[in-house]
Amino acid sequence: MLDSRRKFESSEFTSRQDKTRKAMTESGVEVMIVYDPANMNWLTGYDCWSFYVHQCVIITTNGELFWYGRGIDAKGAEFTTDLDISNILSYPDEYVMSPDRHPMEFLAGIFKEKSLNKKRIGLEKDNYYFSARAAESLYRCLPDSTFIDQTGLVNWQRAVKSETEITYMKRAGKVIEGVYERVMKVAEPGMRKNDLVAEIMHAGAQGNQGHYGDYTSFVPLIGVGEEAAACHMTWNDQPLNNNEGMFLELAGAYARYHCPCSRTLYLGSPPQQYLDLEKVINECIENAIEMFKPGNTCAQISDNFTATLKKYGYEKSNRCGYPIGLSYPPDWGERTMSLRGTDDTVLEENMTFHFMPAIWFEDWGFEMTESVRVGTAGGECLSNVPRKLLIK
Repeated sequence: MLDSRRKFESSEFTSRQDKTRKAMTESGVEVMIVYDPANMNWLTGYDCWSFYVHQCVIITTNGELFWYGRGIDAKGAEFTTDLDISNILSYPDEYVMSPDRHPMEFLAGIFKEKSLNKKRIGLEKDNYYFSARAAESLYRCLPDSTFIDQTGLVNWQRAVKSETEITYMKRAGKVIEGVYERVMKVAEPGMRKNDLVAEIMHAGAQGNQGHYGDYTSFVPLIGVGEEAAACHMTWNDQPLNNNEGMFLELAGAYARYHCPCSRTLYLGSPPQQYLDLEKVINECIENAIEMFKPGNTCAQISDNFTATLKKYGYEKSNRCGYPIGLSYPPDWGERTMSLRGTDDTVLEENMTFHFMPAIWFEDWGFEMTESVRVGTAGGECLSNVPRKLLIK
């Protein structure tokens, strides 16, 4: 029986660890220092808001695995993982944000005690959480080690989701359905943008249909009027105007698993350009859903999308999607594949993507997106928000 904090059976973590060790062996590394909190969670279940300090999971090809982090966070590892207490290791608090010492120096001492100091060590170098100083500390303190950039090694093992992971993403889909129901109930001219976002965040945490809402890896993104031309705007205290459009880039989350879903909302009577683009984007989504099946490639989905846009006189130069699943701020993507014309990655069943056919112009923008599971008969949308221009 799983408790409220441990969301997967121990056998699933064992399978994930075995899969990672196989990939490590194939890549020629004996030890991985896993910094990405989503990768840490995927390997062990560890789940605390502690990624602002240095922490990691160490996994070796010879069967060793341990969590390493700040001393006051060790209890969180006890609550959220099934690691033996002997495999929950920590550093003293004087190493926290100190100009004179670094947590990786303390970890180097542990490596020496465990005879891991002369190994081929993989690092997640191009990662939000792993710093240049962390790398320099390891290089200096472990001079007999060989360090290899293995950014993405664990991320790639996460690409195909288990049935439990799919279930959690569908629960996140129910959460985002509830969020949009709330948006359509409360949004109106004169409402301040921050008040609308407060309603979004409340509905997102409250959850829907018995499923609670976790915090999402992005804050709500909202572009109103001319600001909808900028794709990553947040809110201020300005009121919403009548006869004005806005994009809402939102997600539901459950147990750290995400279901992004963007929509465009128009208060008043939308101009023809919104209605025309709504039809085009709907066609793009319908075409793409059919193509999310094993054997097709990321590039084929992207090429189909750009060809459909071109048919109607539109262009989009950036990617139209990316893989999603388990994540922590500041990004709900998995940072592996991209739906772009140069990515020939072959899709497999139970991969999950945020298909994002959004377009931004000089003075407005339009977003209508879906989170999709790759299925044998085509894609399955993970939420059921009305796929249309929302008008109120």
